[in-house]
Amino acid sequence: MMMKRIFVISMIISCFGCNNNNPDVSGIRANVKLERFDKYLFEQFDTNRVAESVHDMYGQYPYFSADFVTNILGLPPVNGNMDSSAMITYNELKRFINLTRPLHDSLSSVKFRNTEQLEKELTTAFRHVMYYYPAYNIPKLVAYIGPFDAPAVAVTPQAIGIGLQLFAGKEFSFYTSTQGQELYPMYISRRFEPQYITPSVMNAVIQDLYPDQSTGRPLIEQMILKGREWYLLDKLMPEAEDSVKTGYTAKQLEFVEANEGVIWNFFLQNNDLYTTEPVFIKNYMGEAPHTEGMPEQSPGNIGQWVGWQIVKAYAENHPEMKPDEIMKQDPKKIFSEAKYKPR
Repeated sequence: MMMKRIFVISMIISCFGCNNNNPDVSGIRANVKLERFDKYLFEQFDTNRVAESVHDMYGQYPYFSADFVTNILGLPPVNGNMDSSAMITYNELKRFINLTRPLHDSLSSVKFRNTEQLEKELTTAFRHVMYYYPAYNIPKLVAYIGPFDAPAVAVTPQAIGIGLQLFAGKEFSFYTSTQGQELYPMYISRRFEPQYITPSVMNAVIQDLYPDQSTGRPLIEQMILKGREWYLLDKLMPEAEDSVKTGYTAKQLEFVEANEGVIWNFFLQNNDLYTTEPVFIKNYMGEAPHTEGMPEQSPGNIGQWVGWQIVKAYAENHPEMKPDEIMKQDPKKIFSEAKYKPR
């Protein structure tokens, strides 16, 4: 109950995302092109000839069509037969296109009429991926429009799909509607801006490189494992602002940076860093408007931010280690050797 009183909020303006040791990646080749599956589906797909159009769609986008139909739309797979299962898929696909066409028309005429700048941002990010992981094969990048409950970034065996329906701008009418707010409260939908596409894709790449292994681990280990993801995201997008990488607002970043020592003492004095209780851990990890037990100015997911600081402290103490080595290091060892003692 006294914790809110000891949080001293400083209005120091921080240099978000500053990094003077960025590698030169200008000479690295990264073939990045955003395939516009959304345009094909809503502008070329003939809903009067669905079976033929589906066949053509699979031919032009063999690396994404099946995943779009079965995993994103949740329809039976296309097997080439005109049976009852196929008819369900054809009818529902036609229905989806007709219902969603106004959304496509809105996005393609304004937000995503031209994606050259986005391709440049993605190219720069993937050049950093290639710098640290030369053997990495850049997947196909595919823009699609799916249902609003479909993922913002969908990782498939051959592609990374970018769901434009969740990057329409925070003031988009569906997001602010009652139904939209039930799906995505304002603290989430405020990030549905195009500027969050590249960090979302890079987060998907990180998950691909290092699948999540935090489930069931103690809180401090989960903090460090998730913090490592932001550490690597910082390497892949060194010029991006921390607000874009973390999803925090500028004021939330000011809060955590000005009160880092107090936040850490809060964990040490009031919480069991080694608890494995999911309900307890959930308060500090994952989406939330703010952290329960801390002032309203605090962000949710504060555990990942603290874990990020611990990983950065460890990396500073081990400058000889490459990012891949740090990402594979035992989180218990990172914690013990970081000697994290913020003021």
